[in-house]
Amino acid sequence: MKVIDFRFRPHSKATLEGLANSVIFREGLLANGVDLDAFVAKAQGMDEITSQLRRDGVVKAVIVGRDAETTYGFAPNNQEVADFVAFDPDVYVGFAGLDPHKGSESVETLIDLVENRGFGGAALDPIYAQAALHERCYYPVYATCERLRIPLVITSGPARYTPKTVMDYARPGYIDQVAADFPELKIVVSHGGWPYIEEMMGVAFRNKNVYFELSEYESFPGSDNLIKAASTVISDQMLFASAHPFVDYRDAIKFYRTLPFDDVVREKIMWKNAAAVLGAA
Repeated sequence: MKVIDFRFRPHSKATLEGLANSVIFREGLLANGVDLDAFVAKAQGMDEITSQLRRDGVVKAVIVGRDAETTYGFAPNNQEVADFVAFDPDVYVGFAGLDPHKGSESVETLIDLVENRGFGGAALDPIYAQAALHERCYYPVYATCERLRIPLVITSGPARYTPKTVMDYARPGYIDQVAADFPELKIVVSHGGWPYIEEMMGVAFRNKNVYFELSEYESFPGSDNLIKAASTVISDQMLFASAHPFVDYRDAIKFYRTLPFDDVVREKIMWKNAAAVLGAA
């Protein structure tokens, strides 16, 4: 079966070193028992990474960029994303990481990356932006995505031990408001809104333009209810995503084969729903 991975970070040296040394992720990785030297040592080049994806049946890999420069000094990694998109635009789909506090600069960045660098979407990190999703600083980005007809990834899920974060900023209830204000905007909630699982189900059920993926959180308490719902009333809205390299995409694919989906629903989740979001169906 074909696979579209909607949250893939290439295990390049720059990416792995950036994650290991970041104030956002370092303490959480250590708390989870990750050997940071071994983590970085897994780095490979573009050609190796891309060839392996193709061998494993991954027809599209969405690389979600990040910009948390205003709040955490995490400079945007959009150039690295652009390098992968340029290397193999058939496989890689770049989503521009945006800092909502940069105002018109973030909008100009998004337009340039979409119109001139082949990017296919945008990405926001409200927990790291330290601003709730219904605040006005995001609205120029929402409006631009809707005008450009590109999807938006909103990262939820509380990264462990990151200082000065408030997970409420990304809760699905705020996404309900955004989906109502921008009905033509396709919104993908990364990490499934965990731990607000019941809220995520309700928001997806209410809004046909809201999608979700559970990368990293499939086995967390409560997530089984969202998986059950994906087999019934919201089967057109769940996407496969690995959160590679935190979870190796090959392990994630194997795990999804064990989840209680019938063949029709599994095909939707593994690639068909994502293809519709990307306009590749």
